[in-house]
Amino acid sequence: MEFDINKIIVPAGKKISLKDDFKTDYVGNYSKDVAKDSLKRNRKKLAELQEVFWADDKYSLLIILQAPDAAGKDGAIRHVMSGVNPQGCKVTGFKTPSKIELDHNFLWRHYKELPQRGQIGIFNRSHYENVLITKVHPEYILNEKLPDIDAVDKVNDSFWQKRYCQINDFEREIYENGTHILKFFLNLSKNEQKQRFLDRLNDPNKNWKFSSGDLKERKYWADYQTVYQDMLNNTSTEYAPWYVIPADHKWFSRMVIGEIIVEKLKSLNLKFPPSEDPKRLEEAKKMLDNE
Repeated sequence: MEFDINKIIVPAGKKISLKDDFKTDYVGNYSKDVAKDSLKRNRKKLAELQEVFWADDKYSLLIILQAPDAAGKDGAIRHVMSGVNPQGCKVTGFKTPSKIELDHNFLWRHYKELPQRGQIGIFNRSHYENVLITKVHPEYILNEKLPDIDAVDKVNDSFWQKRYCQINDFEREIYENGTHILKFFLNLSKNEQKQRFLDRLNDPNKNWKFSSGDLKERKYWADYQTVYQDMLNNTSTEYAPWYVIPADHKWFSRMVIGEIIVEKLKSLNLKFPPSEDPKRLEEAKKMLDNE
């Protein structure tokens, strides 16, 4: 790696300042061309590793992407995972919960989408929305009809600490049962978000990407920065650390995400399962040759 991993990882148990400790425009020692070449190599390596990951059938991998609007989650998925076999990878995007989902606990719909052994699951937004948008807009919590939470003033600090603990327990449980977790927060500057919104508005072919709701949430930029920081400080663990990905330069963020995924899979000591007895393989070969 030609970038400092310490500049993007949130150490478990250490309190960080999102503004002071993580730069949205950090690119390490990379140039755009070098980063693109590295991403190309990582895509090829990822395709190779996915095959043995599938065959090994011991672990699953959950990739979580959280970010402000226009930070590049969709593009990162498309560019990093383009060489992966679709049979072994599933992307799930979580929108506003349905009535049925609201009649279950907030983790229920996420449990259902967890990847099985040998597969890679990608959550484009995730269970973390339940400590992000709902923390900026606590009135949304009332839709969950939770016992003893019948007014916004009851959605207090104690409530959020319990929810962070519930998320950590959920991730610990699935990790201990074979699901490795990579959590990426795409850290975008306010100025860069503005430019990307303008690009969408100025290009007729990109108008569909823009929603007036994006501007509504942009008004809460400072509030979101606070809840992002709270999320990182309370849910970065040894078994599921947060990576704060500098997102002002898409070419760098995509390269870094690809690099981290490849390194994670390499660390699992994956192996193809043993083949049948060599004598049987030889016999099968002779039978086919003699047809």
